[in-house]
Amino acid sequence: MKIRTPQEITAATVDVGRAKVSMPWTKQMVQSIQAGAFIAFGGVLSLVVGFGFPEVTAANPSMQRLLSGCMFPIGLILVVVLGAELFTGNNAMLVPAFMQRHYGAWAVVKNWIMVYLGNFIGALAFAYVMVYSAGLTAADPYHSAIVGMAHAKVSMPWITVFVKGIGANWCVCLALWLPLSGHTLIEKMAGCFLPVMAFVVLGYEHSIANMFFIPTGMLEGADVTVQQFVAATSCPPH
Repeated sequence: MKIRTPQEITAATVDVGRAKVSMPWTKQMVQSIQAGAFIAFGGVLSLVVGFGFPEVTAANPSMQRLLSGCMFPIGLILVVVLGAELFTGNNAMLVPAFMQRHYGAWAVVKNWIMVYLGNFIGALAFAYVMVYSAGLTAADPYHSAIVGMAHAKVSMPWITVFVKGIGANWCVCLALWLPLSGHTLIEKMAGCFLPVMAFVVLGYEHSIANMFFIPTGMLEGADVTVQQFVAATSCPPH
């Protein structure tokens, strides 16, 4: 089956956007919490695999990023295939229909606020229950890795986070548009995988992923304040 053309993809996003803004708020919140948990799931998998071979990655710095990058996309694949609501994905999906005046700016803002909060709840809950409480990051090398990641993420200059946020969200938006070009599960998975893998390898900053990485580091003892965490995850447009 032929893939959709760019024009057909754009038309498809209009239908997606209209469906998202008309969704009941209860369903929207549940699906937003799911998306936060899915991204956190990809995050812990990328941590365990990416930092699980220190003797290999010490001599090959890009190997750690590549291993993490190959694991992290499972989160977005789950979001796309199972229909969850992801803030950074909705940044792309809601704009075409808004530009064609199918709904107003307030509908977009309400969706983004609701989904952002739901993503935070889902990521934080997964971090505490499924990672910290399960002891997945209690021992080295994972303990040192997550603590170091939390410190590094809140120590970057604001402009660096801002630019890296642009890079990550550009990749995530591509990873939402590309699956719309395909029809099969494999095509949709490939469309999600490549851009997300790329932003992880390049070290860009994804706000929803950081809702998992930074709190997990804090739970494991990272010297990071709540103010630093909020600043790192709320820096637009990532």
